[in-house]
Amino acid sequence: MTSVEETTEQSDSEPGGYAAARLRLLQEESRSGPSRRAELAALTDGWLTALFAAAVKDTGVRGAALVAVGGYGRAELSPRSDLDLLLLHDGKAAPGDLAALADRIWYPVWDLGLALDHSVRTPAQARKTAAEDLKAHLGLLDARPVAGDLGLVAALRTSVLADWRNQAVRRLPELHALCRERAERAGELRFLLEPDLKEARGGLRDVTALRAVAASWVADAPREGLADARRRLLDARDALHLTTGRATDRLSLQEQDQVADGLGLLDADALLRQVYEAARVVSYAGDVTWREVGRVLRARSARPRLRGLLGTRTAPAERAPLAEGVVEQDGEAVLALAARPDRDPALPLRLGAAAAQAGLPVSLHAVRRLAAHARPLPVPWPAEAREQLLTLLGAGEPTVAVWEALEAEGLITRLLPDWERVRCRPQRNPVHTWTVDRHLVETAVRASALTRRVGRPDLLLMAALLHDIGKGWPGDHSVAGETIARDVAARVGFDPDDTAVLGTLVRHHLLLIDTATRRDLDDPATVRAVADAVGSASTLELLHALTEADALATGPAAWSTWRGSLVADLVARAAAVLGGEHPPAPGPQAPSADQERLAVEALRTGEPVLALHARTEAEDGPADVAEAADAAEVGVELVVAVPDQPGVLPAVAGVLALHRLTVRAADLRSLELPDLPGEVLVLRWRVAAQYGSLPQAARLRADLVRALDGSLDVPARLADREAAYPKRRGVLPPPPRVTVVPDVSSLATVLEVRAPDAVGLLHRIGRALEAGGVRVRSAHVSTLGANAVDTVYLTGTDGKPLGTEDAQALAAAVQSALD
Repeated sequence: MTSVEETTEQSDSEPGGYAAARLRLLQEESRSGPSRRAELAALTDGWLTALFAAAVKDTGVRGAALVAVGGYGRAELSPRSDLDLLLLHDGKAAPGDLAALADRIWYPVWDLGLALDHSVRTPAQARKTAAEDLKAHLGLLDARPVAGDLGLVAALRTSVLADWRNQAVRRLPELHALCRERAERAGELRFLLEPDLKEARGGLRDVTALRAVAASWVADAPREGLADARRRLLDARDALHLTTGRATDRLSLQEQDQVADGLGLLDADALLRQVYEAARVVSYAGDVTWREVGRVLRARSARPRLRGLLGTRTAPAERAPLAEGVVEQDGEAVLALAARPDRDPALPLRLGAAAAQAGLPVSLHAVRRLAAHARPLPVPWPAEAREQLLTLLGAGEPTVAVWEALEAEGLITRLLPDWERVRCRPQRNPVHTWTVDRHLVETAVRASALTRRVGRPDLLLMAALLHDIGKGWPGDHSVAGETIARDVAARVGFDPDDTAVLGTLVRHHLLLIDTATRRDLDDPATVRAVADAVGSASTLELLHALTEADALATGPAAWSTWRGSLVADLVARAAAVLGGEHPPAPGPQAPSADQERLAVEALRTGEPVLALHARTEAEDGPADVAEAADAAEVGVELVVAVPDQPGVLPAVAGVLALHRLTVRAADLRSLELPDLPGEVLVLRWRVAAQYGSLPQAARLRADLVRALDGSLDVPARLADREAAYPKRRGVLPPPPRVTVVPDVSSLATVLEVRAPDAVGLLHRIGRALEAGGVRVRSAHVSTLGANAVDTVYLTGTDGKPLGTEDAQALAAAVQSALD
């Protein structure tokens, strides 16, 4: 293998020689990580040194140096990193000579297509720029001489560091504000499906900020694990640069498998988990460091006043008791002087519970002492330990920071070994805001606000913490989670009856939301199935609260007033069944007065008629649509009555899609009215505007008339609309899947369609069902993020469920239409 020194001698100042050596280095699969970054920096140093020497010889400039700053100054050159260079000079050379010197260095870099961030300054100018520009000051903290006058560079480094330390009281709050602003803009790296490895919170810029804090001598970041986290993030960026051939820091979905392969990892999930773990270390180190910076700066600002009051003496730090073995000091929860972790196995949980209840961060030193000396809890846990865990979970928002402090030092995994499988585990569904572990903690936080609604708040909090614990195992996470939850509950000390309830809650934590949004609640079999699965009114009460907490902790798209009302309706019906009532016998329901009025008008005119109105939470009757459209959560109901004819469902669904109305639910029925000949179809839709205001009812009716008489080509219009939507490069959604769902209804055949949400999806489903010659009894639409689950209740023309073979053939036909 050719060494860097030999390559430098061969290439001298020739761009072609450097480019070839650089390419060979980047193509060597055996060279990666810190050694390749350092060697790339050394190779670049050698080339720039030769360029600088030749330029100095040609221009005759003396008293100048070429300085690497920023990432290049740290010798952390990724394959597509910018070259951050400062041409430093003593101010004695003529401006024209300096310009010529700079050109002879910058242009060869540009000629190779390398990104260059460059400046030409005297030491005084560099210090002035640093004083005015925080980012420039940060870059100069990593200044490293490449070529030229080393004394000039050493003097600049000394003065820049002295300025940084002298100005720490002003500079560090500016740096902290910059970090917070960047986090707001770029998000939190460890929860993003497409994270920015540099800009997001917990990324490489935060590592640089921690180095700057350490250089100020005000505080130092926790060292354990930080260097390894930084290396992993840099390695991921290297692999990303080599995969894309671009200077990008965003780990896009379409590139994650290739990046994982470049790092020797199993798949994209393994890559994300590794990146998330590194980001967690950086974020936690940042939290601890900035908290210490704030404490030190506050102490410095108070010191002159204390000296004036107390002379030369320093006031002792006050220690206020919080719990047995736990006190508050300097705004943190710390261990009392008499605390004995080696004799008090419940102390970690007591510290966490006390800190969360007081809304205090946990001292890093306290957590590390516990990690080093705490005894393991006996199995099953003593009652105090279980109560302290539940107190921690029920403390609300402060629980999150305390839990993460305990988790950062391995205490959570030590207490709950099954936590390891969900720690930093990514969730590929964009509806989810958090990783699996953070989602579980967030669900407990949401559940803590609902504990007044249930008789057993302890079981609610524990179920919230464990409901997705099965996502670390293969197969259905609810099934796997039930087994794990039972094991954990027994370990923590719950009795067999409570353990069984927790198992039921975890096994069926999706039952209510899935049933309410995807099944026909008027079908007695639906409500009976829920009641049988839950088993008791007390468990149903807990499951209701868990469902809401889980959805609220998932993300803004997972819960709404509409979803909440559907779940509440299902819970009320199931509670009635559990209380001994029988679901109403199946049979046709009487139409409402509004529906009957519309049906009469449709039969009289022979044309479709419709009514569009909204209902808010506080109203039982119709509200003005224009006013209701501005409400935070409005349920908009559209009732359409059409004389019975072919193609009604796809026509209505297509017109709604053309008007950008999202369908949430649909109910279809055929009515025969006395004294009026013929049948009329009444379709009741629950819809919402995708954006903007609701369309006028007159426009909807006009387009529906045209769709039914064929003058409006709905499929063509929808195809044009879909073609106008931007397609995401390189990302193919999973194909649609159409299945017959058995044993959920005695009244109809149930067809479930899972597909990427797209313009006119329900229209295409309706056309396929129309072609199959079946009647649609009701439809239930559930959309989360980019995925839709449409459940349709069907009968034959005789009003009875389809035979098994006919149902399977129809499912295949719908699948073919969607494909």
